[in-house]
Amino acid sequence: MKLNQNYSALKDSYLFKTIAQKVNAYKAEHPEAKMIRLGIGDVTRPLVPAVVEAMGGAVAEMGGAGTFRGYDDGGVGYDFLLDAIAGYYKAKGVAVGTDEIIVSDGAKSDVGNIPGIFAAGAKVLIPDPVYPAYVDTNLMDGNEIVYIDGNESNGFLPPPPASAKADLIYICSPNNPTGSVYNREQLSEWVNYALRAGAVILFDAAYEAFITDKSLPRSIFEIDGARRCAIEICSFSKLAGFTGVRCGFTVVPRELVSGDGKSLLALWKRRQTTKFNGVSYITQRGAEAALSEAGLAQCGENIAYYRENARVIGAALTKLGIEFYGGANAPYIWLKCPDGRGSWEYFDYLLNEKNIVSTPGAGFGKNGDGFLRLTAFGTRENTDEAAERLLK
Repeated sequence: MKLNQNYSALKDSYLFKTIAQKVNAYKAEHPEAKMIRLGIGDVTRPLVPAVVEAMGGAVAEMGGAGTFRGYDDGGVGYDFLLDAIAGYYKAKGVAVGTDEIIVSDGAKSDVGNIPGIFAAGAKVLIPDPVYPAYVDTNLMDGNEIVYIDGNESNGFLPPPPASAKADLIYICSPNNPTGSVYNREQLSEWVNYALRAGAVILFDAAYEAFITDKSLPRSIFEIDGARRCAIEICSFSKLAGFTGVRCGFTVVPRELVSGDGKSLLALWKRRQTTKFNGVSYITQRGAEAALSEAGLAQCGENIAYYRENARVIGAALTKLGIEFYGGANAPYIWLKCPDGRGSWEYFDYLLNEKNIVSTPGAGFGKNGDGFLRLTAFGTRENTDEAAERLLK
C-alpha cells in the first residue's frame, strides 16, 4: 500500500490549534475572565421560522408511508429547490437554468472537490491572504499553486497578473478573510484574463448576501463573458444560517467547455452523482423555504443583525484610528495592527488585556501578517461589550 504523497506537502493546521492553546492557557490562569470571541466564522443566530416550519413539515412527511422520500433520484437536487435557486438568481437579474445547478452539502465541499475534474498538475492562481481550503485541496490533488499578492496597495483585491499563465483561478468576493469586494470593472478584468488564458474561474460567492451596495456584483454571472469561463459556488451557511445544517450549490454554465469541447457541467454532474448521494430531503425543504418571500425577509433580518455588529466594531476601530478593510459589504473586518505590531503580537495583546479572541492574519498567508480578522457573527451583547473594551 502506498499513500498519496501530495499530502506530505500540507503544512500542519496550526492556526486554530495555536489559538485554542493560547486561549485555554489564559483561561486556566484567569478562570474569572469573560472571553469574547470575535474570531469565529460560525453564525450565532438561530434558523428562521420559515425554515424551521418547512423542515418540521418535511420530517413529518418522512414519517408517513405515502410521503416518505428515499434517494434524490437525480442526485443533484430536487426540482423544488432547483426552481427556488433559479428564482433567487432571477431576482438578482441573472439567468441560470435549473439544469446548471448542482446542490451539495456546502461550499467547502465543492471548493475542495471541483479541482478533481481537471487534470492533476494544473497551475492554480490563488490570492494571498486566502481561505486555507483553497490551498490545501489543490496540494492534495498535486496542483501547482501560484500566489497573487493581495495587499494595501490594491485594497486586498489583486488584479490579474501581467504574465502568469493559469488553468484555474480562485476568487472569493466578498472575501474571507479580508472582507474586500470586487467591483464590476475589476471582475471584468478577471473574466477577460480567464478568456484569454483559457482558464476557469472558481468564484466563491458564499458571502454575497452581505452586499448592500447595489453597484457591486453579487454573482460573477453579472459580468459579460463569465458564462464561458466561470463556475460559481454558493452556500446557505451564511445566507440562512445553515452552518450546522449543511447545504450549498454550484452553478456550471452550459457554455463552459474544455479545449476539446467537453462539457464541464456534464463532468461535474458525473462526479457528484458518482461520489455523492445528494442532500437530504429535509434539508432541501429548509433551503427552499429560506429562498421563499417570507424566508428571505426573515434571513435578511439576521444578516442585518450581523451587519450592525460589523458597524459597531468598525465604529470603535475608527474612533481608535485603527485602519481596517471590509465590514460594509461583508461580515469580516480586516484590521491593520497598530504601531507596526505583528499578527500574533496584537492577538496576544487583545487576549491578555481585553479578553477578546481574534484570528491572526498571518494564518491566512504571508500578506496577512500585521493584520487581524474580526467577525460580526457574535451576539449583539458581546459585540457591544467588545467595542467598549477596545475603546477603554
